[in-house]
Amino acid sequence: MKTAAHERLAGVGEKVTKTVRFSRHDIANFARMSLDDNPLHRDVQLAQRARFGEIIASGQQSAAVLMGVLATHFTRCDDGVARQMLCLNMNFAFKRPLFADQDIQLEWTVAGVEWSTKLQGIVAHLDGRAGVEHASPAVVARGTILLTLAGAEEPLSVAHPGDRLPVERDHSIA
Repeated sequence: MKTAAHERLAGVGEKVTKTVRFSRHDIANFARMSLDDNPLHRDVQLAQRARFGEIIASGQQSAAVLMGVLATHFTRCDDGVARQMLCLNMNFAFKRPLFADQDIQLEWTVAGVEWSTKLQGIVAHLDGRAGVEHASPAVVARGTILLTLAGAEEPLSVAHPGDRLPVERDHSIA
């Protein structure tokens, strides 16, 4: 059942912003951890001879920090409302590269909210972006999240008992 506290979970026009900076080391480490072996993320000499002329962050790194900022904001309880958040859908378009040692502005704006009786929470639609100040965005994002009150009777899940989840198998030869 929708309550007054649910109304405070997210509001149209609400903004989430953060500035981050990736060093070359940060970019190389993220690429290694995410199994992205593209030398444009770690080989300075090769990157300088390539299209962008410098080490670039991977698209998944910019997407990860955008999602992280969103999760941090929508799981806070500093306003007296304890929230839980679940990503339902995220889409990213990579328009231009993000380079090391730049201040990168991350921003999400709540574009719409609706109550879901089935999910017992607020479904929020968001528009996001990442890029350097005073330039067109390097990354454009759209997302849909589910927000519920922490400690609600129903667990935060869209899976149902008996749902089959994919099993990852290692097919490599040792």
